[in-house]
Amino acid sequence: MNWDDEPVPAPATGLPAAGDRLVGAVADGEEQAIEAALRPKDLGEFVGQERVREQLDLVLKAARQRGGTADHVLLSGAPGLGKTTLSMIIAAEMGAPIRITSGPAIQHAGDLAAILSSLTEGEVLFLDEIHRMSRPAEEMLYMAMEDFRVDVIVGKGPGATAIPLELPPFTLVGATTRAGLLPPPLRDRFGFTGHMEFYAPAELERVLHRSAHLLDVQLDPEGAAEIAGRSRGTPRIANRLLRRVRDYAQVKADGLITAEIAGRALEVYDVDARGLDRLDRGVLTALLTLFGGGPVGLSTLAVAVGEERETVEEVAEPFLVREGLLARTPRGRVATPAAWAHLGIAPPRQGAGGAGQTGLFEA
Repeated sequence: MNWDDEPVPAPATGLPAAGDRLVGAVADGEEQAIEAALRPKDLGEFVGQERVREQLDLVLKAARQRGGTADHVLLSGAPGLGKTTLSMIIAAEMGAPIRITSGPAIQHAGDLAAILSSLTEGEVLFLDEIHRMSRPAEEMLYMAMEDFRVDVIVGKGPGATAIPLELPPFTLVGATTRAGLLPPPLRDRFGFTGHMEFYAPAELERVLHRSAHLLDVQLDPEGAAEIAGRSRGTPRIANRLLRRVRDYAQVKADGLITAEIAGRALEVYDVDARGLDRLDRGVLTALLTLFGGGPVGLSTLAVAVGEERETVEEVAEPFLVREGLLARTPRGRVATPAAWAHLGIAPPRQGAGGAGQTGLFEA
């Protein structure tokens, strides 16, 4: 079971571990503490990603039998699928400590050298968004991964001297949402590469039932199915929606989450039956009503919905394209027939809509 891919602080002293009921947590940062406690602690608890889990289990068992460190691991996939959780599981399975940092935090080779030089033998270094690391640090990482050594430059100009610094064997776990941006020399130095897929509704239901048990929430199968169907194939979103539905059921009902209660709650939070939120529907509505279904340029569409271009492109578009509601074409973004049907808007008759609509709905 896999939650946020963003680093989450460890539970504060006194909070129950996963497997115990999380009842009555009231301190500041409760949500973060709950997220941390909901994370599975070993591969046996991890739901979904069957192929990656099987392959990773072999890698870790072989390393333990050899008495050495595990190979470097690269995990790729969309946010919220469990890359951070898997990195923590790798450390737990190897009985090693873990250090968490991110690519954007390493802007100079010296930043990376300071981290690497303080690692202990067998330690797991989790580097999130590894594709956003600076180029000088990236080049230093090549040698560290392959030879467990870095060269520290002392001085400047002709008098500069490279001092080799030996590193203890360690395991680097890199996570990226954009594997294509990784240079081949870096990608090839990972001994194991796993791609995280979106979850099927049945898998999300298993995630939700386990989380409901830990949160002491009454969740019936129909309620779990309703939430899973609106979770965009992502455990992070499923757990977030479960907590919001729990709040609604606690205040507006008797605490039991049924399909009806889940549906009412998610309407309050602007999540529709297919998982579209306010931004998703805003993009589709603007595309259909203002531009006749397209094609329209991304910048124009972003202005129409009052959002930044990057927000529309990176947050809304991937899900809308995956759901078959929007298509990217050389001329711009175009709504599909499914988008008109989902919003209940009649498509314009041929020749009556926006420019470029001719032939869009031909059989």
